[in-house]
This record gives sequence, C-alpha cells and structure tokens, in this order.
Amino acid sequence: MRFPLHSALRMGAYIAKNKLFPRPEWQREPQPVRSNDTPFPIWNDAAQPPAASGPPHPMLKRRFPLVLMLEPLHACNLTCTGCGRIREYEETIAERLPLEKCLAAMDECGAPVVSICGGEPLMYPRIAELAAGALARKRHVYLCTNGMFIPDRLRGFKPDPHFFFNVHLDGMKETHDMAVEREGVFEEAVEGIRAAKAAGHMVCTNTTVYRETDMREIEELFAYLRQFDVDGHMLSPAYGYSAVDDREIFLTREEIHEKFRGIDELFRRFKLNATPAYVEFLKGNRDLPCTAWGNPTYNVRGWKGPCYLLTDAHWERFEDLMNETPWRQYGRGNDKRCEHCMVHCGYEPSAALGVNARLGDSLRTIRWALS
Repeated sequence: MRFPLHSALRMGAYIAKNKLFPRPEWQREPQPVRSNDTPFPIWNDAAQPPAASGPPHPMLKRRFPLVLMLEPLHACNLTCTGCGRIREYEETIAERLPLEKCLAAMDECGAPVVSICGGEPLMYPRIAELAAGALARKRHVYLCTNGMFIPDRLRGFKPDPHFFFNVHLDGMKETHDMAVEREGVFEEAVEGIRAAKAAGHMVCTNTTVYRETDMREIEELFAYLRQFDVDGHMLSPAYGYSAVDDREIFLTREEIHEKFRGIDELFRRFKLNATPAYVEFLKGNRDLPCTAWGNPTYNVRGWKGPCYLLTDAHWERFEDLMNETPWRQYGRGNDKRCEHCMVHCGYEPSAALGVNARLGDSLRTIRWALS
C-alpha cells in the first residue's frame, strides 16, 4: 500500500466531512484590504477586479486545507538552482519559527497532512520535537530534506508509519550535484536514505523535472533506489515563478505535457506518489483547476498568500488567508503568473477532492492507494 490503511481512511473521512459540511468561517468573501507587505492589491467585489474567465470554480465555496506546507526556517546549507526560498526570503533567512507557533499553525489549519519544508528543516534545532508534535496530532508527516543531515539527526526520531523522510534527488550523481551546485551531495543524500531505512523509517524521494531533464535518467534513478526499498517517489515539473523566473531551465505547460507523455511506464514500474488523475493532467489529457487553498503555507512571516509559489500577502491568521485572498483571481487564465503552474501539492488536492471528476476516477484512485 502507498499509505497506511488507517491514514487513507482518516483522509477519506476528513474530505467527506468537509465537502458535505464546509466550515463557514473559511468561506467568506474578501473584504477591501490592501496588504502592507506586497505590491499586489487584494481586491473585493466592490473594487471591481477583472472578471475571472471560465465557469465558477466548483470548490470555491467549499474551501478547506489538505496539506499544510510548514516552513519553520528558510536557512539551508545548499543554494539549489531552482529554489526560490533563499532568494525571496533573504531578509528573514536567519529567522526561525518558535516550536509553539508551528504546532499552533497545525491546530489552526487542521490539515491532515503536514509537509515540513524550508530551507533545510533538519537545521531547525527542535525538528524532532516538531515532528513528534505533528504525529501526536495524528497528522501524516513528510519531512522534506536534502538528506545530508539525516545520519546525524536520526537519534531524535522514532519510526512511525505516518512519518516519511522525503529526500530530494533530481537525477543521478552528476545531474543532482549540478542542480544543487555542490559536488558530493548525491552520495550524502543516498547515505541518508540508507541510514533512515536501516533505522526502520519510511522514506520517499522528491524529484523536480527541468527542461534539460532526461526522463530515462529518472527511470534509472528510481531503479537504482530499489536496492534501498524506498517507499515511494514524488515527481513534479519545474516552472518559473516570481522568485526564480528563468525560462532557460523551467518548462512551459506545453513542454510539461511533452516531457511527461511517457509517464505511464514509470507509473506501472515504480511507486509514484501521484494520483492517476494528476498523471493524466501532467500528460495533458485532462484539466484540473487550481485549489491553492488546499495546501496553505505557513512560515516566519505568517500565512503566505495565495500559495506556495506566489506571494501577494502574508496573513497573521489562517482564517484571514482563507477569507481575504481573492481566490477567483488566481489560476490559469486569471493570472499570468499561474499560466504554467502544475505544482504537485497544488493540483493533487484537485484530484483528491474529485474536482472535474470523471467516471471511474474513484475506483482508479482506490486501486492506486492500495497498490
């Protein structure tokens, strides 16, 4: 199984409850607010923003979070080519969220999945306590890391079926070391995977596909990782956004479809942590509207709006993020910055929520989850 059965059942119950009975405090329309920390205005109906194109989003009035992107710090020991955090948050790079605020964000948001990211979260002094606090709250936890600190920090973690070390690998040795701009990182990351598995932990990998990525090398990477009994692979296309908008390495939407045209073979051979609907979306065979509210981001500046990649405001309260963000103004066709976005966590909620569902989607998703 891709996820523990009780985790899958818990997630299913959470989705069903929130779809049937959406919390009213998260469904209000934006008020006329202009953020002090952004050049982009936040509109309400009275401000008469440009009309969003296309039909109304089917989940616009049923908003709830699925995955909390929790960034306890933005400091990192690497300067990866495609990372925007160390550039966008340069002024606050040395700041850290207190553990109490991290745990309070989980309680405030209530998302059943927590992705602890950054920066490099294993540089956070109280990272083991943070992970334990998330598990005590019955969250499904992914700790996103470059893997280099795993052997030294393992003693603070206890194996748990709801906890994954999610190790970033963008290819085999030469490719990955070039992407992270330092030699030897691939070997250290692999040693981290080996150590975590030997200690009884769940481990998955996260791979970003760039314009120059050879998909045959991704297949080689996944085959190589079989010897460590890795528990799954995340795969996401790379596209430019505000902090790192460099079209020399990033993919357009059309290039993404072409790059992922043969993903079915990878999907059959390896344990990809991507729903069948999202795989079809990557290939260009279906559309999934953005559900950015499904994976809110919390960091040293607050709740980041509207999404993990775009920053038009930071809110102190989760309720303000949900209600003061003009969601109808984002997504493909509404905001040019969203044109090429196919972010994994952003669109996976669309698939999980059954947005633009097709006949047989539920059965395919259940079979995928149990495989």
